[in-house]
Amino acid sequence: MTSASSDSDAPLDEVPAHEASEPRAEDRTARHKHSYTVTCSSSFRDAVDAMARTRKVNVGDLARSVMLVVPEKTIEDQPDPGEPPPGDRETVILKSGPAEGRPWRRKPRLQVRMTPGFSISFIRKALALALLMGQGEIAVRVDDGKAKPVIEPVALPPSGPDPAELAHHVEEVERLRTIINLLAFDPLPHGVLTREEALHVLGFPPTSRPDDRTLRSKFRLLATIHHPDSSHGSHHRMSQLNAAMELLKRGAA
Repeated sequence: MTSASSDSDAPLDEVPAHEASEPRAEDRTARHKHSYTVTCSSSFRDAVDAMARTRKVNVGDLARSVMLVVPEKTIEDQPDPGEPPPGDRETVILKSGPAEGRPWRRKPRLQVRMTPGFSISFIRKALALALLMGQGEIAVRVDDGKAKPVIEPVALPPSGPDPAELAHHVEEVERLRTIINLLAFDPLPHGVLTREEALHVLGFPPTSRPDDRTLRSKFRLLATIHHPDSSHGSHHRMSQLNAAMELLKRGAA
């Protein structure tokens, strides 16, 4: 994924109708999750992604954690980080559809899976609060068991992060992204047809016999990398991961 300097942008996804409605929190929990496309600046996206990776959670978990402890009105009152400025664009390679393999210029975004009913602005505000909490700039305070949680600023040390250390972390993230792309398996052109091919897709030697627990663990690990919603996702690889698991399950039955 690379940034581009032009202001042009391909059409973005339609804004779902659910953004206009915000049902009660207890009503949301009973519904299926929805995938939100949260457009934002590339710096905001990278900061949220880095925080999620550090805490070994997904972006939706960060937003939900804030929504659980901070009153809805307090989140609404926060400034919205907003859409990316002109010129802040990224280029991605389309992974499916008639234009598969072609580059697409678009606004930077985060894919967030949550229950329906939230506005994109509300999710951005919750994620901005998560960043401020993670950076130690604000804290959630509860005076007693009956008091509503409130957020308050925390005094910061006068010096900011070490630029050299920050540059090192950015370089390390890019290096890991390159490693993932190099190690990712090439989808089989004819699909997953044999046990040996299924084991290959899941990263096992063709003669191995992993037990169910090992298979599930390996599948979950690879799915976090290859799911289309992730920054390294691939529709073809995810489809073949699912096919490999189904084939191995049938063979064990």
